[in-house]
Amino acid sequence: MKVDLIIKNIKSLYTLQGPNRPRIKDEMKEVGLIENGIVAIKDGKIAYVGQGELPKEFETSEDTKIIDATGKTVIPGLVDSHTHLVHGGSREHELAMKLKGAKYLEILEAGGGIHSTVKATKNASFLELYEQAKKSLDIMLSFGVTTVEAKSGYGLDDFDTEIKQMEVAKKLNEDHPVDVVSTFMGAHAIPERYKDDPDKFVNAIIDEMIPEIAKRSLAKFCDVFCEKGVFDLEQTKKILKAGLNYGLLPKVHADEIEPIGGAELAAEVGCISADHLVAASDKGIDMMAEKGVIANLLPGTSFYLQAAKHARAKEMIKRGVAVSLSTDYNPGSCPTENMQLVMSFASLIYKMTPEEVLTASTINGAASLKLEDQIGSIEVGKMADLVILDAPNFEYTIYHFGINHTLYVIKSGQLVYDKYKYMGF
Repeated sequence: MKVDLIIKNIKSLYTLQGPNRPRIKDEMKEVGLIENGIVAIKDGKIAYVGQGELPKEFETSEDTKIIDATGKTVIPGLVDSHTHLVHGGSREHELAMKLKGAKYLEILEAGGGIHSTVKATKNASFLELYEQAKKSLDIMLSFGVTTVEAKSGYGLDDFDTEIKQMEVAKKLNEDHPVDVVSTFMGAHAIPERYKDDPDKFVNAIIDEMIPEIAKRSLAKFCDVFCEKGVFDLEQTKKILKAGLNYGLLPKVHADEIEPIGGAELAAEVGCISADHLVAASDKGIDMMAEKGVIANLLPGTSFYLQAAKHARAKEMIKRGVAVSLSTDYNPGSCPTENMQLVMSFASLIYKMTPEEVLTASTINGAASLKLEDQIGSIEVGKMADLVILDAPNFEYTIYHFGINHTLYVIKSGQLVYDKYKYMGF
């Protein structure tokens, strides 16, 4: 077999080899480390993974690219499985309010927060949204992210804006090296005109929006912000079940601020993931473990909001919940595209080991997007999504935090990011 690309002399190769399912408990520490590793790629997929030299049955040609990774680390492409990628404007003007102690719901009630982003997104053209989101995708790629989830939710009752967001995400998925997986999140907040009758908005989502989204094949998932002052448990359940009836897999923003039973609902409905979970109860965590709901945790958000509490990642792992990690990139509560920083936060704040962090950011992230059979680990037959880090081991990237350790990114077997070219060397 003639191969297209070889990465050799890898000091630390973290394969994450194992079952194509979410990893739980001690499985999250099993990262398949190979020293002096080698990887061969053919037609965009992994053809060989091993130690030392390439076996004789694999051949090279004059077109075969070879990367010498002496002293470097190779990991699977990172999966950022919770973002609000496509939006208009920014909200740096809210920083002063936050510094004075204003909480998220207080800013929302004052007419700020999501409502200002909704206005900016509505007023932005398709091209403006595309260019802004593309810039963020470029940054994400530079940090080693090869797959991203993108939520709508900045149109709300303006369905044309919701459609516009998802069409931008679809176009980016076609144009950009990073794969973009779309989620419909029309239930992101209660629009002003529905404040006195939120159930009317819920019915509009169910009867008008979800069928059209499914008809146009614009989203894979349906998500709801289940929280005090936003959508209650019954409203969330109705929306998620309606989405499921149209083939949209359920996700939920659960128990971010108040312990209202979002984790329990996620288990009851059979959500692929429940996200945030800062205030999740023991009962909810146990129910998620029993039903196989992934806890998609967002430490950057709690850090940025200077929250007094953080998600109990170690307790979730102990109780058998598969944990994934994401940036929650959005203009209000976590304006960062830096997945590597979020991974350091997960270790320093949640006390997750580097191995648990790596698992959460790769194979478990892939599982939270129902892509674990295609990406998330370096195994023969999977997509060749890899990151070469300028570090002797993965632990170093957690320890030396706040900088970009990425040297090269390979997506579907193609070199799509080169640090030296990116920096103009």
